[in-house]
Formats: sequence, C-alpha cells, structure tokens
Amino acid sequence: MTIDTDKLAVFPAFFRVSGAKLAVFGDGDEAFAKARLIANTSARIIAFTQAPEPAYQTFLARRNIETDQRPFSADVLDGITLVFAATGDGATDRTIVETARALKIPANAVDQPDYCDFYTPALVNRAPIAVAIGTEGVGPVLAQMIRAGIDRQLPRSLGRLGRLANSYRRAVDRLVPRGVSRRLFWRSFFQGEVADAMEKGDVKFARRQATKLLKTAASATPEGRIFLVGAGPGAEDLLTLRAHRLMMEADAIVYDALVPQAVVDMGRRDADRIPVGKRKGCHSKSQSEINDLLVSLGREGKRVVRLKSGDPLIFGRAGEEMAALRDAGIAYEIVPGVTSALAAAADFELPLTLRGVSSSLVFTTGHDLTGDVLPDWARLALSGATVAVYMGRTVAASVAERLMAGGLAEDTTVAVVENAGRGDRRLLHGTLKELPGLEARTELTGPVMVIIGDAVAGANFEKSMPLGERASAPAVVDEQTMMRV
Repeated sequence: MTIDTDKLAVFPAFFRVSGAKLAVFGDGDEAFAKARLIANTSARIIAFTQAPEPAYQTFLARRNIETDQRPFSADVLDGITLVFAATGDGATDRTIVETARALKIPANAVDQPDYCDFYTPALVNRAPIAVAIGTEGVGPVLAQMIRAGIDRQLPRSLGRLGRLANSYRRAVDRLVPRGVSRRLFWRSFFQGEVADAMEKGDVKFARRQATKLLKTAASATPEGRIFLVGAGPGAEDLLTLRAHRLMMEADAIVYDALVPQAVVDMGRRDADRIPVGKRKGCHSKSQSEINDLLVSLGREGKRVVRLKSGDPLIFGRAGEEMAALRDAGIAYEIVPGVTSALAAAADFELPLTLRGVSSSLVFTTGHDLTGDVLPDWARLALSGATVAVYMGRTVAASVAERLMAGGLAEDTTVAVVENAGRGDRRLLHGTLKELPGLEARTELTGPVMVIIGDAVAGANFEKSMPLGERASAPAVVDEQTMMRV
C-alpha cells in the first residue's frame, strides 16, 4: 500500500481534562517531564511513584500533586482518563500501556511510538490559548526548537486578550451578523487598539475600545467586495502574503481550473469554494456566468476571492470581470500574482532582458497569427525582444513557422517549461526550428510556457532536456534548486 507522505498519521486534537484524573507512572526524569507538561492544565494529576528523584519530589510537593505508592496493577487505573508510562523501563511501560488499552484508556509510553495511543506535544501556553507542536514522535528536539520560535513571537498578554474576547462573545453573537461582519470585528479586536491596550496592561481602556468596536460593528451594513487575486504559477510558497491573508478572510473563493487544489486549500476552511473551470477547451462556466456570479456574491455582502492562475491582469480576463463589477456598483480590488513567464524564467535562471541583447519583453498567447500581416509582438521578436508564449504547446508550430518566415533565425534559442515554478516542473530547451515538434508532446499535460529570443541563450540548461529527447516523468528538482527559484 502506498503511503501519502503529505498526510499525518495522527489527528491533532485537544482533550477536555479539567478535573479528570491523569496517571503518571515513574520516579525519574521521564515522569518529571510528563508531570510538568500536564501541570499546564487543570487536570487532577496522580503520580504513581515509590522513590521519586529529589527534583521530582520537590516539584510534586510544591504543586500539591497527589502521589500513590501502590505497585502497578489494573486496579490502580480505576477512574483514570489518560495514562503516561514513564518508568524508564521499557518492559514495564509496555505492560502499563497494554493494561490501559485493555481497559479502553488511552496511554502513552515514553520513547516507544508503537505503545503510544497519543503523542505529547511541545506546548506554548498562553491559557486559554495553546499551541501544540507534534512530530509523531520522530523529532522531539525539532518540536522544541519550533516551540521556542513560536514562544518568542506570541505576546504574554495573549491569554488575557483571549479571556477578554470570551467575555464579549455572547454580545457579539447577538448583535453582529454572522459572516464577514463578525470576522472583521474579531480581526480588529485581536489586531487593533484592544490588543495593544491588553499588552500594555490597561484592561479598562481595552474594555472601552472593545465596547466601542462592538457598537460600530453592530450598526454597520456589510459591503460586498471582490478581490481579483493572482494565485501565481501554482506553487503554494509563491502565493503572496496578501493573497493568503485575503483567502483566510473570504466568505467565498471562486477559482479557475489551473489553480491547484493545494493552493485553494490554503483558504479559510469554512469559505464556500466555487470552481468555475476555464481551461483550454473545457469551460464549466462561461465568462458571462462568472461575471454574474461575482456580482451576485457581492450584492449579498460577501467578501470574495476570485482566484486566478498567475497574475489576474495577464490573460486572466480580469478586464471583463472588473467592467461587470463597476457596472453593478460592486467594490473590488486587484491583488497581483507571480505570472508564469517569470516563474519559467526563474526555473531556467534565464534573464528575460539582457543588456546589449534584449531590452524588450513580450507576453503573448500566440493566437493572433492568422492573416498575412505579422502582429506587433511578432515584429518585436524580429527586432530582438524576448517573447513569452502562454499556453504554448498548442500554438508552438504556428508561432515558430511564422517567426521563421518573418526572418527570425531558425537557430534562435527557445526554453520550454511545463508547470513553471512547481516541484513537478519539466524543463526543455532547443531551437526555433525544433519548436513545432512540441505540439506532438502529449505527455506535457500541464500548462506550458515557451520563451523565445537571443536572451534565452543565457539560461542554465543543466536541469533541462533537449526538445528532441523524451522522458516519461519530470526531472527531479533538488531542494537547493527549489529554494533558489
């Protein structure tokens, strides 16, 4: 059976343990560490220990933690909710876990993953706010390093701010409409003057500002707003910070077929996700239907992310959507994205403009090559411009033939990238004369970018394959190259 390495083997969850009895077995450092961790909660800890080491004994006494000196048997687990086996003896810990499992009690044995029904995390405590970091037992030191980094970032006042928020929750639920209005209220609460006042310890001012914020939110009418957002070429880490923030605040995400599901999944979990297709030769909705959908969602007062592959203003038909929104009086904003031509150039370490070689750059789909007169972009290519052809596989032959017929040298270098900017990208290189053969490369099922021009000769072809060769799978891209791109 194939194991998906991107999926967790555990489901992170928080147990309700207030007042529940949690058993820790052991006398030494392992038991001490577990008891220290559990002491962050309001659970009732019972330390089963007969000869605790001095530091552990001091801790138990200082925290008034109940101790039990009885030797282990199934009877001592009566009424216990969770079991931590930390005796330092592997066989003993396994016996404790097996006994607990027979009684349907979740148990954890130190350093024995097969005897762990759950894992204890590295914990950042800002009660009632908690951040738990787990590694499924494979890297406790790594978990502690991550915990230390997060601990430095979170203000000590975060827990107090959370408790203040809880005191306003019923009023907010009663007065502020669900959806965007309520999310915007809480965003302002946690990031604005209320949070600043709590960090300074001025609770009275924080309450005044929270009440003022609540009154404003309760009387406001939610305004719909559409964000035309560039998703970039498809790699999650090429999505801009602003795009990600808006996706996390959206009521709905309307996305094209070229946007990978992994990018869509970076949005708010509860947002409506509406696919609208729009891939070459396969449109689930017409452009007119998409325009009507955006207008309808805007009139409902929703915040909508219209997620487009690459940049929304480059072959994204954003102009038609903006016109429809303007006509309907719906507010909108543009959020730029990394367009595929730039990602493809980065994959090849290719300078799109090169001093003394190319000072112009053309973006085209190559679909306007009918007729006797070459379009403006083709004439620019003849004068030395670098040309980036989007959706280039299906037009490769016509582009190459017309450019060569117009006078562009047949040995002009070309670079081809499938899935630009992504881990599964495939890089090919050759000459303009070889480019027509690209149309027969049916194994290239992802979006293909073709870059033509003298500047392309300055690219790095070490990770690329000649157009005349074929491969059944993309070349492996190492992590250093990924980071450099």
